[in-house]
Amino acid sequence: MDRHLKFGIEEEYFITDLGTRRMAEKPPTSAIEACQEVLGECFAHEMFRGQIEVASPIFTSVAQATEYLFSARTRLRQSLEGYGLGLLSAASHPLADWRQQQATDQSHFLQLFENYQRVASRSVLSGLHVHVEVPAQLDRIQVMNEVLPWMPLLLSLSTSSPFWGGADSGFMSYRQTACDEWPRMGIPEFFEDQSAYDAYVALLIRTGTIKQAGDCWWGLRPAAKYPTLEMRMTDACPRLDDALCIASLFRLLVAHAIEQPRPGSSYSQASQWILKENRWRAKRSGIHAAFIMEGYDRPFSAGQWLFRAQQILGDTAKKMDVENVFAQARRILRGGTSADRQREVYARALRGGEDVDAALSQVVDHLLMETSQVPCTSEMALT
Repeated sequence: MDRHLKFGIEEEYFITDLGTRRMAEKPPTSAIEACQEVLGECFAHEMFRGQIEVASPIFTSVAQATEYLFSARTRLRQSLEGYGLGLLSAASHPLADWRQQQATDQSHFLQLFENYQRVASRSVLSGLHVHVEVPAQLDRIQVMNEVLPWMPLLLSLSTSSPFWGGADSGFMSYRQTACDEWPRMGIPEFFEDQSAYDAYVALLIRTGTIKQAGDCWWGLRPAAKYPTLEMRMTDACPRLDDALCIASLFRLLVAHAIEQPRPGSSYSQASQWILKENRWRAKRSGIHAAFIMEGYDRPFSAGQWLFRAQQILGDTAKKMDVENVFAQARRILRGGTSADRQREVYARALRGGEDVDAALSQVVDHLLMETSQVPCTSEMALT
């Protein structure tokens, strides 16, 4: 096993008006150009004009990812501040009104809005996407099947979208609920191997359903452009520490799957049923959910599931020198996810006599602050 298994991270951000605390509907072109200049080829536009993305270079360690992403966040924030704008990393913007957002004027995005109409217009959402390489001799779908059952645990650790449309949605990850409006999102269809997946994609292309394999947007998928597995299910994280922890856990899961003699051999239709239920529980209740574990008749807490993960993945983590990733994940469980913290800020503001808009503005300020925080790399010690 390669302890320097290559990976990359994509983070999506909301551009926020520092005066109104609302998502910027039409940020100045010069502001976007300034962001593009500081990131170079790692800059990417998003569906809406008030969103941008950083697509990282290839990393071989979490230390590299820490240095790059903190620098990218800092440079973007500094570029935007001159225009009275801020950088906010979360899966939903507490004060965004999807009806007011403007589509990015690029053919790819305009086609999405044409094809998917209100579903696309409502997708004012930001995710954390992580690519991890899979050796060419391995079947990526079988490796994916080995990793898939763990996805709800990673989703629960990432949850950051409790607010939608100016109100509490009742979900820890409303983003994942909104994603279910799209076709080919959420949990992948059941595929035994790469050939079954290829046949499925070929059918969709042949019938005019999709134009390319990249139009399958599942929460975990074989990337179309790169020899990687791409995790797309997790919410964007305000705290860079949390994003790095989740990315490291996903990389560890892929590394463990690669080590198996027959990766994915235990993944069955019943496994997928449990996966779908656990995803529902994760997006509804986050780290407070009770999860189903295949082979057990009692529910597992997120903490118990993480303990099980350490038992199973511990040897691989030691080989990769990322054993402290479990301690970082336990820190998220103790302190809560972004969704927990956002609700605490909101409730405290209401108790202090603020109205809903003022309380949500305080949540926005909290997210802007967390997005700019220096990561606790010395505590994480993830190499």
